[in-house]
Amino acid sequence: MDHADHPVALLPGDVRIPLLGFGTWQATGEAGFKAVLAALDAGYRHIDTATMYGNEEEIGRAVRESGLRREDIFITTKLPPERVGRERETIEESLRALGVDQVDLWLLHWPPADPGDMIPTWREMLAVRDTGLARAVGVSNFSTTQIDELIQATEENPAVNQIKWSPFLYDRQRHAEHRDRGVVLEGYSPFKTSDLSDPVLTRIAGAHNVSPAQVVLRWHIDHEIVVIPKSVTPDRIRANADVFGFSLTAEEMRDIDALGKG
Repeated sequence: MDHADHPVALLPGDVRIPLLGFGTWQATGEAGFKAVLAALDAGYRHIDTATMYGNEEEIGRAVRESGLRREDIFITTKLPPERVGRERETIEESLRALGVDQVDLWLLHWPPADPGDMIPTWREMLAVRDTGLARAVGVSNFSTTQIDELIQATEENPAVNQIKWSPFLYDRQRHAEHRDRGVVLEGYSPFKTSDLSDPVLTRIAGAHNVSPAQVVLRWHIDHEIVVIPKSVTPDRIRANADVFGFSLTAEEMRDIDALGKG
């Protein structure tokens, strides 16, 4: 499938986020650079990083050396909550390291230690978006209650909430809460929190002649949940990108959903 046909979710401001992204936590130095280059070569068009990952320069270099147009690659980075009060300075550092004029998505990595800092930080992030340094802003590791606090204070919903997610963590109510608020759910650690030898996954994988890991990724995509698997192994990077040649039936989706807590 041509990457232009990859499924996307729509964020405010007509920003399109590819449902399949490439996670880069712990992918640092030359190995990180090579992993991102391999991911872009394998067809990924969405790269997820963060200030605290310490790899923004390597990612910027991979984007430049990939030969792809900047506008064809979706880049996410994240603000560490201890940078409260230094939001503008932090995004400018990220942009310099990445070698880009703006990121596509900027997330607050997790709620600040002092709950009183949450709304002021969110207001600063919205201001950064409004100046064009980030096309969309959102959060990570936030509860629905915390998301509601942001919306009530500013009437601006986070575009995305990036949380730990997998079939085994599936929570129908939490998924619905995001949908009801117009917040795109983005899942990380899809494999670490899954039992890839589970009989339900192995049976469905066998039916489609794919791996259980590919089934887990496809399950996210068919739920319109963004997923960001990470790997530094070229073969695995390619396999994780190869999830557009099949889709899951409604019955298979229900069976996988049932692995979670409902």
